[in-house]
Amino acid sequence: MIMTRVGITAAASALPDREVETADLQRQVATASGLRLPDGMFEQLTGVQRRRIAGDDEYASTLAVTAARRALDEAGLDPLDVDLLLFASASRDMVEPATAHIVQAALGSRAHALDVTNACNSFINGIDLARSMIIAGRAGRVLVVTGETPTRAMRRTLSGMQQVRDAFAGYTFGDGGAAVLLEQVNTGGILDIDTETHSEHWQVGGIPGGGSRHPRGDEHTWFSGEGHTLRAVFEKVGAGIIERVSARTGLDWDDYRHVLVHQVTGPYLERFTEITGVPSDKLVHTLPSLGNLASASLGVQLTRIFPDLQTGDRVLLVGLGGGISMMTMVWEKA
Repeated sequence: MIMTRVGITAAASALPDREVETADLQRQVATASGLRLPDGMFEQLTGVQRRRIAGDDEYASTLAVTAARRALDEAGLDPLDVDLLLFASASRDMVEPATAHIVQAALGSRAHALDVTNACNSFINGIDLARSMIIAGRAGRVLVVTGETPTRAMRRTLSGMQQVRDAFAGYTFGDGGAAVLLEQVNTGGILDIDTETHSEHWQVGGIPGGGSRHPRGDEHTWFSGEGHTLRAVFEKVGAGIIERVSARTGLDWDDYRHVLVHQVTGPYLERFTEITGVPSDKLVHTLPSLGNLASASLGVQLTRIFPDLQTGDRVLLVGLGGGISMMTMVWEKA
């Protein structure tokens, strides 16, 4: 039996033009809230020095469309060459219809289109689904896109220090988009995928508004979460899933050109490095200049290294998402 190999053949990203320093963001929040916050608090606790913030006329779909066009141009393809379009993101333009249709209308594609949503793991879940559809013979070429605008869920006015604690995880956010093209390859491709889910922690963090529980009300549109609990769960299961990948594939850190990790905060990334033992020079650091890009984090990192990868180079992607879930993917450049 001949194994169908599926690989990533193009990658691109999109970032808003507007850049905001974290120190300026803290001053804006403190002034609007009438609170005295220690100088440098936001930057010190998050590790984010600055981030990009989408303009009023930029949406999740806008960033996804820009990244998608760049990925198609890189591959020398037309939107009509795509069989399946997946918008895989925690952000979306609206509850209905699927944002994938908005992206597709802008691109001029006729592919089957749908959304994939699983917090910050959405994009890597989308890549996994794309691979599965190609292996099943349901699609020959799949475009997976994300557009993230989590800064719109960042609370800008706080009523007191308790609300500071509840909303603080939101001050890690930055906006961005990414796109990858997947199709059959002769060598390499996606070699291994693993997942681990702990759904008993689904209430630890998120944006509760917009669904059937809280369909209306501004209070439900802001991100809130307990960062310490999230970090504790990720620390508990993170090393285990990495060890499973190594045992199953026989690969160790020296076998990877890069290790891409969803970056939430600077302190968490340092702790992840300490627990797993991943060499720091294998990482692609985007957090200080772009913040927590939600599901676009791995896509933007991949875009930065993609032009320099050679045939046979392996990349380990590690996704972390609210819910809570973890995911790993080993990909080899064809």
